[in-house]
Amino acid sequence: MADTKEHVVFFHPDLGIGGAERLVIDAAVGLQNRGHKVTIFTSHCDPAHCFDEARDGTLDVRVRGNTLVPAAFLGRFAILCAILRQVHLILQIALFTEELPKLAPSSFFVDQLSAGIPLLRLLQPRPRVIFYCHFPDKLLAKKGGLLKTLYRGPFDWLESWSTGCSDTIVVNSNFTKSIFSEAFPTLKHREPGVVYPCVDINAGGSVEEVTPLWKDKKVLLSINRFEKKKDVALAIRAFAGLSPKEREDARLVIAGGYDPKVAENVSTYTELCELADSLKLKHATAKTVITAQAIPDDISVLFLHSVPNAFKATLLSTSRLLVYTPLHEHFGIVPLEAMLVGTPVLAANEGGPTETVISGQTGWLRDVTKVHDWTEVMRIALEDGEGEERLREMGKWGRERVIAEFSKEKLAERLETEIKNMKSKSMRPPLMPFAAVILAVGLMGALAAASMVLALKQ
Repeated sequence: MADTKEHVVFFHPDLGIGGAERLVIDAAVGLQNRGHKVTIFTSHCDPAHCFDEARDGTLDVRVRGNTLVPAAFLGRFAILCAILRQVHLILQIALFTEELPKLAPSSFFVDQLSAGIPLLRLLQPRPRVIFYCHFPDKLLAKKGGLLKTLYRGPFDWLESWSTGCSDTIVVNSNFTKSIFSEAFPTLKHREPGVVYPCVDINAGGSVEEVTPLWKDKKVLLSINRFEKKKDVALAIRAFAGLSPKEREDARLVIAGGYDPKVAENVSTYTELCELADSLKLKHATAKTVITAQAIPDDISVLFLHSVPNAFKATLLSTSRLLVYTPLHEHFGIVPLEAMLVGTPVLAANEGGPTETVISGQTGWLRDVTKVHDWTEVMRIALEDGEGEERLREMGKWGRERVIAEFSKEKLAERLETEIKNMKSKSMRPPLMPFAAVILAVGLMGALAAASMVLALKQ
């Protein structure tokens, strides 16, 4: 494929600023840098709320299929609306305007939402389809009662069937790969490839280039959204395990995405404050660099809400240790960002971080149920002399690992290989006969409509 330039058309539901969107942008730019043509179709892209490459002309981004169906209905039915918006987009560009046939794509890259893949193959049978599974949607959906089960049933079936209609399936980590086979028993014969997300290796500088925010403080840093599943409480409990003398010149900084309109963000933040109080840890909250720097020296735990990227970069560069607490993390980009700037990582010994952090070399992997083990690593990170030298050596190894394995160039190279292998296959996954497709989609629509009526009666 290196000699044959492709035209890869991407389909992504909403090109905002999340992790999935960052991967799509990086993959598209990476392929483009390798000489391939790239076009991205999406149902929504707000110029004020997207990555620079999606609005500054770096990529050919086209917003289509966004005039009939809202993103949600009465604050509900997001998955149904997302599927209908994707179908609308495909019909608009492939059937009603013929915009897609005129582009003459050689491959399709679909991610996050697989429902439109069978329709895409019916309308454009020549291009092969690669589906990037960040994580099975059926496992991300919140559990509910019988009504929710009835509502989700057809969508879970559709996700499994339509994912299987893609020519190649790739996932973001070996952890997700193991979950994939459990989530989709009917696809056990399919073995997804692994294409890791990446970080911008040109963005990481050395620690010496950045002025610490608190000159006399050794910072232990946690960066995660204020959500219960991120288990930031583990970092607070581990920090409390240090002696008062060990904490004298140390500070645990907890930064993360926070929206006061999101109930879970508010409740999680409140619970973390209450935990710090119960452990006799003085804490404060700041929202800007100026207020953060003005925090008194006796504050042990500092909460930072939705820090800007420049502030986040300074925190990462000047911390002794990144304390990354999520247990079932699909991949985890923050450990890579820390290692890129030479900061060792302490993370759970399960999930995505086990594929990025090498315990004993670029950081530590520990059991989340053994809080004292996390405390012990914090103690090591706060040591002077030989301890500092060990951290510098780990930081060096971590940066080298990120540059070698998790760059945009490496992402594009792996994706290019997957597309090349996909196009070399002589057989394609079978589609149901057209009548069966219509019947299946109609049944799904009827079930979804019935569940909507039942939900509205609640």
